[in-house]
Amino acid sequence: MSLPFPSPSDPAAGRTEVFLRYLDFFRESIVEKVATLPEPELRASRLSSGWTPLEMLKHLRYVELRWIEWGFQGRDVPAPWGDRRDDRWYVAPDETLGSLVADLRAQGAHTRAVVEAADLETVGPPGPRWEGAEPPTLERILFHLVQEYARHTGHVDVVVELAGGSVGE
Repeated sequence: MSLPFPSPSDPAAGRTEVFLRYLDFFRESIVEKVATLPEPELRASRLSSGWTPLEMLKHLRYVELRWIEWGFQGRDVPAPWGDRRDDRWYVAPDETLGSLVADLRAQGAHTRAVVEAADLETVGPPGPRWEGAEPPTLERILFHLVQEYARHTGHVDVVVELAGGSVGE
């Protein structure tokens, strides 16, 4: 089911709702676009950088994990860079579109719960995520996540179009 684009003219209860609408929209847009690809295209790269659509799904799940759980919440995350192996994105042969989509959506649900329970001006605890820098506010983290999703949605658009999949928003 496609989520409507979160138009700036749509009423919102506040900035928190706006951030969550954009994150939900981009997350589901990427899932829908990748799901249009045939199985061989999910694990193949059409770009010289070498990333695959499944790697992108896994990467985005870990982006949210790093910024929200490991960073903002200050949780001990055993493998915050679990989307990488040998300094590149990695998906194991037994990881599937279904499992990666479920993981991404579960991470999105966690992000939503954390964001809805906090004030945007809240600063999380210092920790290894920040490498000694002052932790940012939740609002700054959400700005970063929105730009990360927007940028990667564009990347996925190009890859899906090259593979003959659906085009457009």
